[in-house]
Amino acid sequence: MATQAIAAPTGFESITRRSKDWAVERNLSLLAAQQRARRGPTPEIFFVKRFDNTRLVKAADPVRVKEMRLFACAMAVLFGLIMMYGWQHLSSIEYGYRIESEKQKLQQLEEQNRQLRLNEAQLGDPARIDHMARQLGLTAPQPGQVVRPDAVSDPNAPALAEATPIFPSVR
Repeated sequence: MATQAIAAPTGFESITRRSKDWAVERNLSLLAAQQRARRGPTPEIFFVKRFDNTRLVKAADPVRVKEMRLFACAMAVLFGLIMMYGWQHLSSIEYGYRIESEKQKLQQLEEQNRQLRLNEAQLGDPARIDHMARQLGLTAPQPGQVVRPDAVSDPNAPALAEATPIFPSVR
């Protein structure tokens, strides 16, 4: 029986075949309508157009030129003021660093000066000098052994001989 149904088409099968063809045609028409709606009414074709604007002449507008010059001058003045402010600010920072470095140098020099004064005081201590002289075998001078040429002397005391240079007088 199954073989007969396949081999011989019945009237019901022809109706289903027509409805299938109608459904396929309807689906194709809907797909085409959707594609047209996406693209628009015309196909997507792009053309290159070349424009020649060499014959066009720009009309001079003196008001616009004046406005642009005024704007440029205002911007130049503003730029100059900003640059001056920046220069002054950076200079003040630089001078601050210089002042701090000079203060540090001054402190170092003051400390070095203090160390040198302390060293001088230690080296010039009479007790230290006397101790070192005794280590080297030196003794205290005997009376009359030390003669000071700049000291005020007693007129009765012996005096040192002086030689006065004799210069020929030139006339």
